[in-house]
Amino acid sequence: MPVNLTEYMDHYITIIEQEIAKQLEKLEIPKPLKDSMLYSMNAGGKRLRPILLIASYEAFAVDYHKVLSSGVALEMIHTYSLIHDDLPAMDNDDYRRGKLTNHKVFDEATAILAGDALLTYSFEVIVNDPLLVDKQKIEIIKLLSKTSGPNGMVAGQILDMQAENSEVTLQELEKIHELKTGELIKFAIYTGAYLGNATKDQLQYLEEFAYYLGLIFQVQDDILDVTGDEQKLGKRIGSDEKSMKSTYPRLLGIDGAIELKQRYVARAKNALKKAKVEDSYLMDLTEHFSKRDH
Repeated sequence: MPVNLTEYMDHYITIIEQEIAKQLEKLEIPKPLKDSMLYSMNAGGKRLRPILLIASYEAFAVDYHKVLSSGVALEMIHTYSLIHDDLPAMDNDDYRRGKLTNHKVFDEATAILAGDALLTYSFEVIVNDPLLVDKQKIEIIKLLSKTSGPNGMVAGQILDMQAENSEVTLQELEKIHELKTGELIKFAIYTGAYLGNATKDQLQYLEEFAYYLGLIFQVQDDILDVTGDEQKLGKRIGSDEKSMKSTYPRLLGIDGAIELKQRYVARAKNALKKAKVEDSYLMDLTEHFSKRDH
C-alpha cells in the first residue's frame, strides 16, 4: 500500500483512469461523440475529487471498489462542467491543462453534446454499480443531482458570471465558490463517509470540513492565476483579471488571500479532528489543496 500522499494519489489515479476507460470504451455511440468525451476525460485531470471520495471512504472502511463508480461519475460531471466552462459563451478559453479545449479540437456543438453525455451517463454509471444496494444508489444520485444542479454547481456558475465587472463582498464571494467549487467536493467527502458508515455526527463535521476545503481550493486557484507558472498550470495566467472576475486577490490582495486561506486550513483541520479522522489522508490532502502549484 502507498505510504506518502504522492504515492497514494498516484496509486489511485491509475485505478481511477482504468475505470474511466472501462466505463467509456464500452459505449456503442457515434464516434465523434465518443472521441470528444474521451478527449476531455483523458486530458490530464488531477482526479482530486474521486481521490477525495476514496480517502473519505478509507477513513472509515476498506476496499475502495465500493466507491469507485461514484468517484468516476463525479469526475464525469466535473469534466462536463469544464467543457462547458471553456465555451465561447462562458469563459472562452482556448487551452485547458496545456491542451486545446474540447470545442477547439472538435466544434462547439460536439463539445456541448459531449458535456451533456458525460453529465447524464454519470447517473447510469452509479445505477449499474453491482456493489451498491438500491438505497445507496438513490441516496448518492439524490446528492449528486443536487450538488451539480440548480441548487449547487450550476447556481455557483451563474453567480460567478453575474459577479464579473462588479464588486462583491467576501461573503458573496464565499457563496459563489461554496456552490461552484465546494458542492462537488462536498459530494466527494460526504459520499465516501456515507458509504463507509460514518456516524451522523461525523457526517456533519465532514460537511463542515468539505465547505472549507472547497474554499481552500478556490483561493489557491485564484492565487495561482496571479502568481502561477503557465507551464505547470497548462493555461494562461491572468485570465481572471482579463475577464474581470471576482477573485480573492482582487478583493483582498495577494497577502490577504493567503492569510484567509490559512484560516480556512485551520478550520478544515479542526473539523477533521472533531470527526475523529485526523489521521487519515484527508489531513494530507488539505495541505495539498493549500500548497498545490497547478
